Amino acid sequence: MSFEDIDHRPRRAALVERLRSTGEIRTVRVLDAFARVPRHLFVPAAQVAHAYEDRALPLQEGQTISQPTMIGIMLEALDCRPTDRALEVGAGCGYAAALLACLVAHVDAIEIRGSLAQLARGNLAAAGVENVTIHRGDGQHGLPECGPFRRIMVSAGAPCVPERLLEQLAPGGRIAVPVDHVGGQVLRIGERSSDGMLHWWSSVHCLFVPLVTG
Repeated sequence: MSFEDIDHRPRRAALVERLRSTGEIRTVRVLDAFARVPRHLFVPAAQVAHAYEDRALPLQEGQTISQPTMIGIMLEALDCRPTDRALEVGAGCGYAAALLACLVAHVDAIEIRGSLAQLARGNLAAAGVENVTIHRGDGQHGLPECGPFRRIMVSAGAPCVPERLLEQLAPGGRIAVPVDHVGGQVLRIGERSSDGMLHWWSSVHCLFVPLVTG
């Protein structure tokens, strides 16, 4: 039996129920995104059997596809709206971008590794996701030519919040970024008020691969 012959819907439904039961993810639109996006199309063939487990899985070049709960927490904090234009930094295999794409009008996702950028494009096409554009580049610089963005999700840990990303955050917009903290990382959420001021709060402790720059 090939992977294509397997009906993954029951396992995907079980993952959604697992996310719901934690109490961390309460927004119906976020849970529906997890129900719609086929995670098994975004993981390596050797990991398909584990695709709907609530844990990070290895990708090529020492990268990972993030734990669904953590992606869900970030999406919940971003409070996305259907008309938003969003930026994802660190596209990896494209899974988080696909989830984000269920919640906004368009996603621009940036990935520094050429092989991963190409992988993400192929995965998104296989999953039928049409409102994501994958760019190759240095994520800390963002995509000023495509901004400003109402939502920015950084899928990699940074020593501090990259200033160039904040410059591309629109008034009323939100950013979610894992930042180095004593003993690990903490998820920081920022919101730009209508007067341009940034207001920050901390969410959960987390563990992401480092944001690669240069």
